Amino acid sequence: MPRKLVVANWKMHGSLASNQQLLEAYIQTLKSLENVDVVVCVPYPYLAQAQSLLASSSIAWGAQNVSKDTLGAYTGEVSALMLRDFGAKYVIIGHSERATAYCESDENVATKFMQAKAHGLIPILCVGETLIEREAGMMEMVVAKQLDTIIQMYGAALFANAVIAYEPIWAIGSGLAATPDQAQSMHEFIRNRIASHDEDAANSLKILYGGSVNPQNAVQLFVMQNINGGLIGRCSLNAQEFEGICRAAN
Repeated sequence: MPRKLVVANWKMHGSLASNQQLLEAYIQTLKSLENVDVVVCVPYPYLAQAQSLLASSSIAWGAQNVSKDTLGAYTGEVSALMLRDFGAKYVIIGHSERATAYCESDENVATKFMQAKAHGLIPILCVGETLIEREAGMMEMVVAKQLDTIIQMYGAALFANAVIAYEPIWAIGSGLAATPDQAQSMHEFIRNRIASHDEDAANSLKILYGGSVNPQNAVQLFVMQNINGGLIGRCSLNAQEFEGICRAAN
């Protein structure tokens, strides 16, 4: 069975003092877990702090977004090469909170995904549907479009050794998670969709579930065959709850 992957997404939370306390707690409580990979994605200003505190640990770090451009006159943007300067290994791409608030198109997300892969970062591509789309039975159509945009623009081989996070938009931060069967069904659909274009890429792909994961439901979610771990928001800000989720994955 492949190792599970658990990713902490701090979103726009943190300070130098609180980050140090939380990261030190991560290091202490997670050091005994040998069968799970752990990543923390921090706001841009704290990448240097994450690098300093985590460099000697088994916990990897990354960012929550990246520019679709390599360099140039793009005020306020942060490139993949800049993330690499701070030892980042992972980057979240296309999180629904960003896509909604900043009107990111599937094409922009696809280009960011390509940029991450081109510069040696592991992209964590977020896909998912709204509650209206699920109730209308359109959830697979919506997720397929998000995946197919990348395949059409850059080819399915780009998914090799990448990460996809299925995050039903209706579950994020709501306390209402998808059932294990709902999540498993979508994860299987995602892998099969990629496999229909490139089986090797699909086999090397990790598919995480995100959306109100907690230590209790993590146990039921992580035993499902196609759920390779979790992308964790709110509970990643509490060291004890995050430890519980990582132990479920371990």
